[in-house]
Amino acid sequence: MTVDAESASSLVQSVDWLAIAPPTIAAVVGLVVLVADLFVGDAKKALLGWISVAGLAAAALSLLPLLDDDRSTFCLTGGGAHACSYTADRFTLVIQLLVLGGALLAALLSMSTLKDEKGTKGELPAGEFWFLLLSSAAGAALLPASRDLATLIVALEVASLPAFALVGLRHGDKRSSEAALKFFLSSVTATAVSLLGVSFVYAATGTLHLTEIATKLQGDQVTDGQLHTLAQAGVALTLVGFAFKVAAVPFHFWVPDTYVGAPLPVAAYLSVVGKAVGFTGLILVTVVAFPSYADVWGPVLAVLAALTMTAGNVAALRQQTTRAYSAVRLLAWSSVGQAGYLLVPIAAAGYADNEAGAEKAIGSTVAYALMYAAVNLGAFAVAALVGRTQRLNRVSDYRGLYTRSPLAALVLSFFLLCLAGLPPGIIGLFAKVTVFSAAVDAGLGWLAVVMAVNVVIALYYYLQWTALLFRAPEGEPVRHRVPAPLTAAIALTAVLGVALSGAPQLVLRFSDTGLF
Repeated sequence: MTVDAESASSLVQSVDWLAIAPPTIAAVVGLVVLVADLFVGDAKKALLGWISVAGLAAAALSLLPLLDDDRSTFCLTGGGAHACSYTADRFTLVIQLLVLGGALLAALLSMSTLKDEKGTKGELPAGEFWFLLLSSAAGAALLPASRDLATLIVALEVASLPAFALVGLRHGDKRSSEAALKFFLSSVTATAVSLLGVSFVYAATGTLHLTEIATKLQGDQVTDGQLHTLAQAGVALTLVGFAFKVAAVPFHFWVPDTYVGAPLPVAAYLSVVGKAVGFTGLILVTVVAFPSYADVWGPVLAVLAALTMTAGNVAALRQQTTRAYSAVRLLAWSSVGQAGYLLVPIAAAGYADNEAGAEKAIGSTVAYALMYAAVNLGAFAVAALVGRTQRLNRVSDYRGLYTRSPLAALVLSFFLLCLAGLPPGIIGLFAKVTVFSAAVDAGLGWLAVVMAVNVVIALYYYLQWTALLFRAPEGEPVRHRVPAPLTAAIALTAVLGVALSGAPQLVLRFSDTGLF
């Protein structure tokens, strides 16, 4: 059997190694850490942490050469079609920066946690922990560059599967095992539903590339033929699967127990990187692959946004009635409410009249995600500081934090005000106004009203927690030395939050995705 030269050349893939550098570096460093763990003694396990931090920093720095122009690789050029499976455009780079930066800050938190728990019953195995964290970060960095459904699902699972193990990595801890099981079952269900939807979409269109799917779904063969119902079912099931991933109502019940049962740095990682993965996938399948069904997914996402923000904020408010409620559980319900805000601009993109309007709406989601990542990771960093002396990490344990650690109290109060959208947390206010404007511009006045009501609800528990930091402490305050990695994590998030509050317009300019 012979193959002509033109056909043979179309089968040969030239890999753009610079384009795929960010996820590749994270994956390679993960393998290096796994192998090094076999040869490093217990006394030098901290070295694995520093290697992981350096690897994540290198992966983030590898984004710099990609800023000049868009790059694509793993492309199909035969048959007159040109579609790529991996694209490093502006949207990809912004999300990869968010993911790798979030993973880096989670790694800094983890170094302190692993050191504090060394030799205890709940000790985390260092080698396995760093390998799983880097593997998940590699999958999360791959996902925003995915431009076909197969790569998208694979990246989603590479990001998710190590996260299950991270949540349940504490051997013998029943709460950790229960959290991992709930997380696993919900994610597996989401994956199964997504795969079923993807198979229906592929059966209807005959392609897995997102841009090709968008073209085929607008064609007469699908819109007027017998494949229309199959395509509709595929679109609906794919969206349901991603609704699980972003913890949208009614698929959000796994979040609080998973966050509380997981090691605190893992909960911080899931709250930012895990959420970024879900929303990125949702943006790609809706705006890029299914724009012709915007009249279906736009209203559905608008309703989900309203339900999700309301459920999250009301549940967080109800935590106030519990005498010893956990600070991490409160942050978990807060993250559900924040997920509702993040859904608003995606829903607004479904009502846009043109690609420019949709891109502006998606830029609002990305801008909000960047703000949320910085301040939420900062809140978790201070929670990790308090958790070093208060194992239960209840909100009541934060009473008088200003007396024990003035800087930590001031920083946490700033983060909480950012999440609430109040000055001096200008970046939080700016992000909420951006999302609110996206809803109004799309004609979703009712959703803007729901959002305004939820912002008022959230003010109560954010301000109550903030006030608690400056009350007189119960008993003699105890001061402890703060480890350098934890200090670095708190300082980095605080500097980033203050700088962005001074120039909030930089976030919106940076989040100009260029997705179309």
